[in-house]
Amino acid sequence: MLKFKKSWLIPILIITISCNTSSTESADEGQEAIEKKIVGTEVTYATDSTEMIGYIVYDENQEGKRPGIIVVHEWWGHNDYTRRRATMLAELGYTALAIDMYGDGKQAAHPEDAGKFMNQVISNMPEAKARFLKALETLKNHPSVNGNKIAAIGYCFGGSVVLTMANAGYDLDAVAAFHSGVELPIPPNSETLNTKILVCNGGADPFISAESVVQFKSAMDSIGADYKYVTYDSAVHAFTSRGADALGKEFNLPLAYNEQADKASWAELQELLTSVFN
Repeated sequence: MLKFKKSWLIPILIITISCNTSSTESADEGQEAIEKKIVGTEVTYATDSTEMIGYIVYDENQEGKRPGIIVVHEWWGHNDYTRRRATMLAELGYTALAIDMYGDGKQAAHPEDAGKFMNQVISNMPEAKARFLKALETLKNHPSVNGNKIAAIGYCFGGSVVLTMANAGYDLDAVAAFHSGVELPIPPNSETLNTKILVCNGGADPFISAESVVQFKSAMDSIGADYKYVTYDSAVHAFTSRGADALGKEFNLPLAYNEQADKASWAELQELLTSVFN
């Protein structure tokens, strides 16, 4: 958030190093309880130059193939927060892959490191696209996934990533970006953008200028894009992350969790996914 553009602040070897399993039960009246078995496993995948560590999670007891969702991390890197969001999607009946845009599972402990890692990605768009494409292939090739039904979501930096990849014409049915910059390195184009778009941002987020929002909406309107832009007036940056308050305090940054905006934006996401997959 210091020396970079505000808009960006914002076969495969399966490794069983990390495996989380949880079981929940739900029952409709007059029906037997259906047990869910949520299983998460680390996966590695690679471009010609970079090995990445992702995390794929799904309901092992769910029959048949289901839509797949890519989850792209904040500028801090692929961490537990990203994996938690992937797990939440698995609990909704999707297979989710929390991806690694930095490579080698790198995580930033300080904003200066986060900015450095992020700038290394955005300054090399061909490599960024290659990393995203490999993650997309990894998800599509998972046995639980219907490769014809794919979406992507992202937070902060990750939101800008998924919006950019949609503009680049990748095969995505839907994209959702949360507390994400909307000044993108690849602008929307009617010939390439065929994705339904959701953007959920805080109205009090100092990293997202009012001018950039106006320009984003104007560009989307000009090509007749199927998009929805939602503003939560009182929310600042990182409003979906419960760890935002501590990070904001530690590094003197305008970050804060907003429970109302978090829940409302998650409901918007579910509505989006239902609209494209059902």
